[in-house]
Amino acid sequence: MAKSKTPQWKKNLWALWFGNFATGAGASMALPFLPLFISEFGNFPKWELTLYSGLAFSSVFLSQAIVSPMWGNLADRTGRKPMLLRASIGMTVSATLCGLAPNVWTLILIRFIQGTFSGYINNAYALMASEVPQEESGHTMGTLTTGNVGGNLIGPIIGGYLSGMFGYRLPFYIFGFMMFLAAVSTWLFVKEDFKPIKKSAKLGIKDAFAGIQKKWVVSAMIVSSMLIMAATMSINPIISLFVRELMHGHGNVAFISGVVAALPGIATILTAPTLGKLGDHIGPEKILLAGLIFSAVVFFPMTFVTTVLMLGILRFLIGIANAALMPITQTVMTLETPASSVSRIFSYNQSAQAVGAVIGPMMASGVAGILDYRYVFLMTTLLVLINLGVVLIAYRKDRGKRIAPID
Repeated sequence: MAKSKTPQWKKNLWALWFGNFATGAGASMALPFLPLFISEFGNFPKWELTLYSGLAFSSVFLSQAIVSPMWGNLADRTGRKPMLLRASIGMTVSATLCGLAPNVWTLILIRFIQGTFSGYINNAYALMASEVPQEESGHTMGTLTTGNVGGNLIGPIIGGYLSGMFGYRLPFYIFGFMMFLAAVSTWLFVKEDFKPIKKSAKLGIKDAFAGIQKKWVVSAMIVSSMLIMAATMSINPIISLFVRELMHGHGNVAFISGVVAALPGIATILTAPTLGKLGDHIGPEKILLAGLIFSAVVFFPMTFVTTVLMLGILRFLIGIANAALMPITQTVMTLETPASSVSRIFSYNQSAQAVGAVIGPMMASGVAGILDYRYVFLMTTLLVLINLGVVLIAYRKDRGKRIAPID
């Protein structure tokens, strides 16, 4: 029989795409309705409910921020496939346990433990970054992103329907089952051409950046990832509560919240591969800057929405901006980071994302509890503008560094 002509990196791409899809779908089935689930544990006042929602959202990312560099160092020693299996199996168990939580503090604790095992998507990016041909990197990272985003698209809709029919625990059980499928898919179909770094090699942050030419740019991408996550995740603790307010408590709030939560995913999955290809041709810097500007323009009007329809339209538009943000930062790091340190750089990036995912929801919970849900969108707009400034400064410094020796 003739051997398959499909290169292994493409086979890995589709197996990891499924893993990313399972991770995104499973998580998004449960997370948009976390505040509604928490409200069943007791009759909490608004400030307390938003606080618990913020803690439940953020706890997983807090522990993730702490342990990600350790997992990144280990990945450079052992390979990314073992890290993918560790993440998928760990989330299989922890997601199932979330569905069994008897009270809000147990739920927060399990979510914290879950964060120590998470990291499937970031390791999928790192594995592909180490193996994809450079000329295919933008399109590949965009395609890989559609797996996670596609999951985030379908998850809230299915989760909203199931939650409305059967309660808020069932989506957690389905999340656990989907991560089990991701583990099986990874084990059977992903093959890694891994070359471990020498045991004598240093594994500090300074050493990881040693072979990177554009240090300012890569550092900015890590900071940018943090701010993107802070802006994107900030709405999560309050979206179902805000939708309930806009609907005046009538109708299937869980299902409508699921649709609103899914709308950015529709836009992102439609546009991410195209924007990735465009970035391969005109450069990722232009795509990233345009995405940040568009993001600020869309977030600001969300402050003034009065209907679910208006919120939904703006959420769809923010999905287009998202397609020009996270995939592009991943592409830049893929292009600028040597294979020997790619896992560490991506693990630092994951820690930064996790910090953003802690800061965003906690800030949003505070703003919503003290002021109102609408002010969260003003806060998010400010985060995007700060991000824009960071990226502009980094590219300017990088250009200045390259021009300087000529003087």
